[in-house]
Amino acid sequence: MLSYQNTYLDDLVDLPNTLDHMLEDLLGSQNFETLGLHSVEGVWPLPQSITSSPERYPLNPQAFYFTYGSQSAAQEGCSVLDEAFKRYFSLIFPDYSSGYGFLRFSVDKPFTVQVSVGRDDCDSYPDEDSSEQYTLSVSAGQASLKAETVWGALRGLETFSQLVYQEDFGSYYVNKTEIKDFPRFQFRGILLDTSRHYLPVQAILKTLDAMAFSKFNVFHWHIVDDPSFPYQSRTFPDLSAKGAFHPMTHIYTQSDVGRVISFARMRGIRVLPEFDSPGHTQSWGKGQSDLLTPCYSGSSPSGTFGPVNPILPSTYKFMATLFKEVSSVFPDSYIHLGGDEVNFSCWKSNPDVRAFMLKMGFGADFTKLEAYYMENIVNITVALNRTSIVWQDVFDYHERIPKDTVLHIWKGLPASYAAELSAITKAGYRVLLAAPWYINHISYGQDWRNYYTVQPLNFSGTEEQKKLVIGGEVCMWGEYVDATNLTPRLWPRASAAAERLWSDEKQTSDVDKAFPRLQDFRCELLRYFSFSDNAHGI
Repeated sequence: MLSYQNTYLDDLVDLPNTLDHMLEDLLGSQNFETLGLHSVEGVWPLPQSITSSPERYPLNPQAFYFTYGSQSAAQEGCSVLDEAFKRYFSLIFPDYSSGYGFLRFSVDKPFTVQVSVGRDDCDSYPDEDSSEQYTLSVSAGQASLKAETVWGALRGLETFSQLVYQEDFGSYYVNKTEIKDFPRFQFRGILLDTSRHYLPVQAILKTLDAMAFSKFNVFHWHIVDDPSFPYQSRTFPDLSAKGAFHPMTHIYTQSDVGRVISFARMRGIRVLPEFDSPGHTQSWGKGQSDLLTPCYSGSSPSGTFGPVNPILPSTYKFMATLFKEVSSVFPDSYIHLGGDEVNFSCWKSNPDVRAFMLKMGFGADFTKLEAYYMENIVNITVALNRTSIVWQDVFDYHERIPKDTVLHIWKGLPASYAAELSAITKAGYRVLLAAPWYINHISYGQDWRNYYTVQPLNFSGTEEQKKLVIGGEVCMWGEYVDATNLTPRLWPRASAAAERLWSDEKQTSDVDKAFPRLQDFRCELLRYFSFSDNAHGI
């Protein structure tokens, strides 16, 4: 049996037992309610099926245990669950963990959370096919959590932690509850932009913790862009040495990247790297000569550079080598290749590019040149046995890409992105929706309501088309966001999208009914963030 608890002040914890029983006898349960004993408003995101009862059970940190079921495929030594048991014990009993437990009212009876999984995937990484389904049954003295995978068990542990509440005198309780749960969409992502403002590793880890609290499962790391190239490449060290804001302090070393990936894995979160090209690459050119296209003013070079030069064989040799490294560093089967917002003016100004266009029969249609480039880059990732994600521009320019490529919608208001959803799925491609969740845009008031009322499948198409919508993503671009304001900008606003992507749409269609639960969850987040800051030295 595994027990994770702090033994500080052990000699004093018997005192609250007596006080607890005395208060119950003197006041009765009804009066005891008025002193602050209550149940939680509800789990966020809302489970697919949840039934709770007023019947409640006291929890004593000194008699609380996480265990593995006898039939569980994973047992003690499973790194993902062993670490999760320690983490959630501290989250459930924050006062006890910090040594303030002696004022609480406790009980003598033990409470056991028994976890059983059908598959031992403790040493693997979560992937696009990982099941996150779980069932949770809470009754007197025990909770039974069953899942097919350790990733589903993690989601169930998060739910259980949200069911536990504390009354005014410090005692912990959980109500009798039955839950059957699974996500509505398989891909539920958060994008962070670490190029426009460098984000310290600790800020990324804190975001990963918060993602787990809201059951997000993909960290989309937009790691490089025009302003800076903070990724420290083993193969091309000059990319960060010359392209980062600072070559020593504002980079992500191979060790940093490994730490982020490992931290995410322990929370059932995939890490999806994005190396966007051919646009958004100004920082790349500082450390890699001849990669960017020289721009011309009339018949002479202007001294400025545009997108990646698509006409040189050396470009594709460089990209193949870089992506080979990236695929060895990042274990996920997906790589995001970008492909958005390519400014054609520099290509148009360059006589060599124009000559190449004529040779290839592209005429003056520069979308065909971008298509030529992106098709080559996608083929590189195919050779590396990776699935490509690209922004919607690649589809809009009618580029020939493999059918397993995922298109990422980022443009437009509902009518516009609904039309794009319809067109992309009609063509047989899988799609991710990000357009309504550009959360770096802020407005006065409760804009979370706008994120909450998004209907990802509200577009013209067959049921088969709608199955091709694999999920969505909250994007936090970094023009005006750094480590000082990332957390309050992102949370709890992103949690609105989390519920939309996890929960049943019909059960969560009422914003006003959701508000009390989100208020309650915000308080949980504040407590979680305090734990995260202490745990990771932030």
